[in-house]
Amino acid sequence: MPGAQIAITGPSGSGKSVFLRTLAMLDAPASGEILWQHQPVPNDMIPAYRTCVCYLAQRPALIEGTVLDNLQFPYTLRSLRKRTFNLNVATDLLAKAGKDASFLSKPAGDLSGGESQIIALVRALQLEPQVMLFDEPTSALDPQSAGAVESLVRHWFDAGAGSRAYIWVSHDPQQARRMSTVHLTMNKGVLLSGDAP
Repeated sequence: MPGAQIAITGPSGSGKSVFLRTLAMLDAPASGEILWQHQPVPNDMIPAYRTCVCYLAQRPALIEGTVLDNLQFPYTLRSLRKRTFNLNVATDLLAKAGKDASFLSKPAGDLSGGESQIIALVRALQLEPQVMLFDEPTSALDPQSAGAVESLVRHWFDAGAGSRAYIWVSHDPQQARRMSTVHLTMNKGVLLSGDAP
């Protein structure tokens, strides 16, 4: 659904993370199938699908090395080898999060939780995905880092001119209202309601 900004809230253990991981094809659905552009996604196309639909976990996974190494890493994957890392795009995204170019040389092991999440987000957004799946991306962050993440997401979404969409899982009702135009509630694996925030 291009242009969708959806927030999902619900109690812990209600299935929100499993739902996002299933949409990202990281977990297999218990039944049914995932459709992308009205077509099933065959197993051999899952890596390509994940370049269009990116999942950002609550706790980012970074590789050893520098911030730059982490931003370049996706381009070593087979599904992205035909694409080229663009330093200008990466530094522009970092600048929008309040980080200058010198931040690229910082060792990943020295990053705070907020900085790690910003790097994981920039790493995904530089790929210009059509859909982002955010699994409580700011739950462990200080307010300044959370604000930087929200700002980056808004920038990415607005730059898509209505062609991008995201689902944002949050325990924070105020954030859910800020970051969405549609609010859904999940309980015991079932989406229970939908309304405008």
